[in-house]
Amino acid sequence: MSRVAKNPISLPKGVDLQVTASNVSVKGAKGSLNFTLPKGVLLEQDGQTFTVAVDSITRNAALSGTVRAIVANMVKGVSEGYERRLQLVGVGYRASTQGKVVNLAVGLSHPVNYPIPEGISVETPSQTEIVIRGADKQVVGQVAAHLRSYRPPEPYKGKGVRYLGEKVVMKEAKKK
Repeated sequence: MSRVAKNPISLPKGVDLQVTASNVSVKGAKGSLNFTLPKGVLLEQDGQTFTVAVDSITRNAALSGTVRAIVANMVKGVSEGYERRLQLVGVGYRASTQGKVVNLAVGLSHPVNYPIPEGISVETPSQTEIVIRGADKQVVGQVAAHLRSYRPPEPYKGKGVRYLGEKVVMKEAKKK
């Protein structure tokens, strides 16, 4: 078994984790998440901590660390939540939210209207900043990646949608 899988998962206050035969459901203040366990991987309870074990028959130890990381991310997501921040860099680049749609003006010939999936909240504190929040780490990251994919930062002027704090390596302009 991997070193990651050997670490126990401790539950903070207000988080409820239920394990059935092949399903894990976690409920907390920020929402509820479900995950289907792969065959051969078990989740064992010891008071307020959970450990990942491998079934002795199938011995599917390759997924034990992955399952532990996913369940730990679910526990953190329903108790604290996840957040990604995007920054728009460029003249005329703006973002706004209207209901369950994010509107982007990023230098294309048409405005981009991105529908927000369930369980995710998107805010625009300013016209050049987007804040994505949710309980599911994978969905928050995927929404941020989709919004960034409309105009990734280009290496000559640095214009585009970038993650907050992302360093863009600038290239030198072509010389005659």
